Amino acid sequence: AEGAKIAILDADIYGPSQPRMLGVNKLKPKASENKFLPVIGHNIQSMSIGYLFDEKTPMIWRGPMVTQALEQMLRQTIWQDVDYMIIDLPPGTGDTQLTLSQKIPVSASIIITTPQDIALIDAKKGLKMFEKVNIPILGIIENMATYVCSKCGNQENIFGSGGAFAMASDFNTDFLGSLPLNASICEDVDEGNPTVVKDSNSAITKIYRDIAIKIGAKLSQQQKQMPKFPNISV
Repeated sequence: AEGAKIAILDADIYGPSQPRMLGVNKLKPKASENKFLPVIGHNIQSMSIGYLFDEKTPMIWRGPMVTQALEQMLRQTIWQDVDYMIIDLPPGTGDTQLTLSQKIPVSASIIITTPQDIALIDAKKGLKMFEKVNIPILGIIENMATYVCSKCGNQENIFGSGGAFAMASDFNTDFLGSLPLNASICEDVDEGNPTVVKDSNSAITKIYRDIAIKIGAKLSQQQKQMPKFPNISV
């Protein structure tokens, strides 16, 4: 919406969701000389293992197959003049994250968490992992923060409040924004028509766009240099 060319790489091999969220889950990427053209949804270039297998097919793969699939999707896709590539990662600190940090020049990471302590434990581990592999942290986004009753307007913090903000303060990083727990967000992505597209003037869309603008601004302040790939040892 701000004029940049965007690509999304769905790195969640076991649970790919981007095809459905972008409304293009019935499409297949076109092949060209052993490479794929990205699938376009809402003017966003995308590649996902979900385009190559049926949604109901479980990916019963070991780690090496997952990392190989990730590298192939990245390098064998003919991306078109991308300004920002967003990589949607699965939760955790496993094979996908390590492959990303060792073999792909990542500019920065964004931590997304819900407010409750049990989720923050995992989010903190993810943040510390990115620090160890020398990938800058742009900030933290709080998801499913506040529920507003559509009938009475009462607000409830179902998963607690302030957890992500406190985490950002503890780790000396930026708090990028807070998204509400709202049924329309779920319904819109389930039908492949995200809220920012379906209702471009809504209060929720404004939150998304404000977060995106903050991210772009922070990236622009970074030095343009290739990161040093870390050696991972146990």
